[in-house]
Amino acid sequence: MKLITEVSEDIQYITEEVGGKKNLYIEGVFLQSNLKNRNGRVYPKGIMEKEVKRYTSEAIDKKRAMGELGHPDGPTLNLDRVSHMITSLKESGNNWIGKAKILDTPMGNIVKNLIDEGASLGVSSRGLGSLKEKDGVNEVQEDFVLSTAADIVADPSAPDAFVRGIMEHREWVMVEGVWMEKDIEQAYKSIKRASTRELEEAKMEVFSSFLNKLSKI
Repeated sequence: MKLITEVSEDIQYITEEVGGKKNLYIEGVFLQSNLKNRNGRVYPKGIMEKEVKRYTSEAIDKKRAMGELGHPDGPTLNLDRVSHMITSLKESGNNWIGKAKILDTPMGNIVKNLIDEGASLGVSSRGLGSLKEKDGVNEVQEDFVLSTAADIVADPSAPDAFVRGIMEHREWVMVEGVWMEKDIEQAYKSIKRASTRELEEAKMEVFSSFLNKLSKI
């Protein structure tokens, strides 16, 4: 499965006061379906509906739907970079309007300061899935899994194509409940299969393979 990210610029900032405390939210189009996006991909509505339903019940409803500041390079959530919590995703035609509360975390405070200074921010969804070319576009397949509905990004109108290309050409697999890059997963299995006597040799083979890949970069 490949890491897939999509950027949205249609975001507004909202301040709500509860019990004398002001909370800052971002709201806008977080997800889209049945539309060829700027990356040449289409998310069939049925696939997106199914995944949003799972994400809502397993993440949003349990207050686990968090996002980061910036473009993470993998599918897992880095708690030290969390800036906001997604509180809702509401279907509107082929779009899902999302709302996220900016948290009092180090990264959340950076977001608040950027907004206070007039910065233009956007959101980027992050997920894993396979793609199949159909009529000149890449169609996202049934195995699509949403990692987060929204990371917060700066300068969304000009995403870094080089970084995105690296992210989206890396393969990811699930190993014992944890997402791993394909190369890491293969190394993990090699070491785990090795007997005590073969363990050091297996580790050296993995390390040598890593050095060989570095030499080709």
